[in-house]
This record gives sequence, structure tokens and C-alpha cells, in this order.
Amino acid sequence: MSEEKTILIVDDDPDFVAIHREVLEAGGYTVLTACNGRQCLQTAASERPDLIILDVMMDTQTEGFNVTYGLRNGEETKDIPILMVTSIYEKHPYTSEPEQFWSLVDAFLEKPVEPQKLLEWARKMTSKQTPAER
Repeated sequence: MSEEKTILIVDDDPDFVAIHREVLEAGGYTVLTACNGRQCLQTAASERPDLIILDVMMDTQTEGFNVTYGLRNGEETKDIPILMVTSIYEKHPYTSEPEQFWSLVDAFLEKPVEPQKLLEWARKMTSKQTPAER
């Protein structure tokens, strides 16, 4: 990587955060963390990371959905790519998703996700130069 990129991991599972933080830092990224939606919105607005890795179920079962709307409606955060990583289908087998929500997320991975696969997605998503290229 020519310039160091910053990734914000938002998840209430400390093991998920620790494992993936280590992998991403070894891959050359600066990693910020948040354990809930409120922290995510604050950190994203102030730090403007190059990518947000976001869980759905945190303080509430749909908190990630609400955070996504907040990010897309924030002037400072509307163009930050979002990689949704969640086990929502394992815990709540939804048969259809609200189309307007999924269109706000740049990519979606189901947990468990192998750390190297997450790193590959991070590289792919942070290598894009402008929102129009996403």
C-alpha cells in the first residue's frame, strides 16, 4: 500500500475485534474500533476512516441497520464504504431483506468469516479511489 489506510471495526464481540484487528494491522492498516452504533457514528465523523466493517446485532438486533442509515445521511460519512459482517442469518433467518437497506451497504459477508478473507475484502474496498468507482 502506498499510503496507510484506516479501517473502523464496529462489533460488540471483543474476540472478533481482537482477531481481525491483528490481521488488518499486520496487513498495514490503522485500525479503530467501536463497540456500538453511537461510538461508530462519532468515530466515523471525526476520523473519516477509509472503510467501516460493521456488525448488525449489537446493543439491539438491528442497530447496524440504523447506523448504516446514519452514516449515509452524514455529510462527513456518506461516502465511506461499508462492509457488513454479521451472523444475522444464523440467529434470525430472514428470507428477504429490505432492498433500501442493502443498497446502502457496499458489500456483505456472513460470520464466521476467515480473517484472511476479511483482509482480502479490506484491500479490495480500500483500493478504490472515489465513491463513483465503487
